[in-house]
Amino acid sequence: MSNGALALLIHGGTDNWSPQRWKMRFDEVCGDRRVALLPDGDLDPADVHYAAVWKPVPGELTAFPNLRVIFNLGAGVDALMADTTLPDVPLVRVAVDDLTARMTEYVVLHVLMHHRQEPYLRESQREKRWAPKYQWPASALGVGIMGLGTLGADAADVLKRLGFRVAGWSRSEKRIDGIDCFHGAVELDAFLARTDILVALLPLTPDTRGILNHALFAKLNRESPLGAPVLINAGRGSLQNEADILACLDDDTLGAVSLDVFGQEPLPADSRFWTHPRVVLTPHNAADTDADAISRYVAEQIVRFEAGGALQNVVDRGRGY
Repeated sequence: MSNGALALLIHGGTDNWSPQRWKMRFDEVCGDRRVALLPDGDLDPADVHYAAVWKPVPGELTAFPNLRVIFNLGAGVDALMADTTLPDVPLVRVAVDDLTARMTEYVVLHVLMHHRQEPYLRESQREKRWAPKYQWPASALGVGIMGLGTLGADAADVLKRLGFRVAGWSRSEKRIDGIDCFHGAVELDAFLARTDILVALLPLTPDTRGILNHALFAKLNRESPLGAPVLINAGRGSLQNEADILACLDDDTLGAVSLDVFGQEPLPADSRFWTHPRVVLTPHNAADTDADAISRYVAEQIVRFEAGGALQNVVDRGRGY
């Protein structure tokens, strides 16, 4: 294979994810390979063999007749999959150790925060009230993780070592040592019934869109020391029915939530999530992974691919992840 060019199609993002920063990173790790930040009037589209993308405009990738691989710079590929003009070449998603570790940090932080009654204790501090409540052990709580890919499996392992009773649910069967694994629609209710803290790390597909809704929350365990179930969503915003979440917080179907993702981002200023006393809100930064690690990961994949090796973490377009 010839040393084809890498095109960068990057829209939006923070300073660290700006197109110019990505260009600098890829120039550093790609050796003598041409890295073109689009738009680039000097670029012959036929020279482009690879594209690294973040929120590309639908149809933008059809410009390259010799495209061989698309690398998505974020973990979620649902926006890309919605592009009906997407070229029929391998689509690779990011899966670097740094991203996995950061997501596990977020999940463990928020599970522990609800388990150790931090919202109540911070309220007590503000009111100068010395009134500790009984603290149950980790083993008293069932944590359920929806989504047992790389991220979910790692978070499950760490939570298990902290003493929580951990279970996982996935669409297809998975086996993880020490974790009670449920799968498929037929086993979902049993998984929910033993779950006090529900962690959502699912990919967004037609089957999972809106899955976090009133009907599902009503099946969570009602007998835990927490008093009412807790939801932690660090997956995708469109997994959740936001009106249902607010209604369930108001009627005690849910006791509290930690939300990192939303259907509309940035979250509108008039959203009730900002001020609801039972909501812990973060600005989609659960796993704002090291961009330097991502650029190295893409560059290494290209070198291995050109040497005849297999690409890693290729999206199954039939499943959508």
